Amino acid sequence: MASKAKKTARKAKTPVAKPAAKSRTKAKVAKAKPRRRAEGASAAAAGIARAAARSVRGAAKPAAGIAKPHVAKPGDPVRIGVLGGSGIYGMAGLKNTKWRKVATPWGDPSDELLFGTLGAAELVFLPRHGRGHVHSPSEVNYRANIDALKRVGCSDVISVSACGSFKEALAPGTFVIVDQFIDRTFMRQKSFFGTGLVAHVSAAHPVCCRLGDALEAAASEAGITAQRGGTYLCMEGPQFSTQAESFLYKSWGCDVIGMTNAPEAKLAREAELCYASVAMVTDYDCWHPDHDHVDVAAVIRVLLENAEKGQALVAKAVPHLQHRPGHCQKGCNHALDNALITAPERRDPALMRKLDAVAGRILRA
Repeated sequence: MASKAKKTARKAKTPVAKPAAKSRTKAKVAKAKPRRRAEGASAAAAGIARAAARSVRGAAKPAAGIAKPHVAKPGDPVRIGVLGGSGIYGMAGLKNTKWRKVATPWGDPSDELLFGTLGAAELVFLPRHGRGHVHSPSEVNYRANIDALKRVGCSDVISVSACGSFKEALAPGTFVIVDQFIDRTFMRQKSFFGTGLVAHVSAAHPVCCRLGDALEAAASEAGITAQRGGTYLCMEGPQFSTQAESFLYKSWGCDVIGMTNAPEAKLAREAELCYASVAMVTDYDCWHPDHDHVDVAAVIRVLLENAEKGQALVAKAVPHLQHRPGHCQKGCNHALDNALITAPERRDPALMRKLDAVAGRILRA
């Protein structure tokens, strides 16, 4: 009888004990979930921040995901790169379009690249700030952008970007085909070379006059008011100038002000690419007495109008560029001939591997 009583007691205790334990466990889990979710969100945010920082610094990506540089075959159509600035996140008029992710040894470009055809040429469009304008000027990975365009086979690069004007005659809606830069940026990676492989390229004439000629002709054909030649002051940003800075830059004789093109021009020269810059004026910088009377809506309207005209300009320029000479008359595609200064036996093999697209021609010679 005693044995039966013990068994009955154990059976009675078991159902009662189990639900109680289960209930306590659920309660603990329920209380713990919000903390774990918060910790998870915090960790994810920290991971994203670290990844973004690595991308800006140009940390190397695994080599397995990086394609070998494209080598054009005789008879292949010319491939032109287009870097779109504020307001230009796509390229109208392209046929056979396809967005494609391109990995580089310097990190991720601003976005996927849009491949398409325009007439007898192939175009590769890259939105400098990413679709939806997600990258500020200081955070754009300029090295990855230029490497990606060179890696996929572009020989010419046309940059279009919004800017402010220092001159009364360069009113909103005017385009300037830039030929000089003053670089006031200080947070950018502006060279592919460094410790282990030092190089000094000439930046005396930072843009290709052949591309400038094509853009000037295209502007005339498209009915776009454009000035050939001008100095672009590249500021760090993302804030706009103080009035004192604006008067200073104006006193230097600068024509326009922007936040992106000088690092691009220097990197394009190191990558032996022909590069040209079209600055599209949206407003007068704050030196102008009437600048404060222009509202944001007016600036946005000009920006959108410029974006349409910028795409039309590129489309008109392509027929002038689709028969590219084998050698640039200004030597853009041989800029590294006398630039490398590090002795061959002292060159860093890891850096040389990262330079496969940018400087492969000279490093393999």
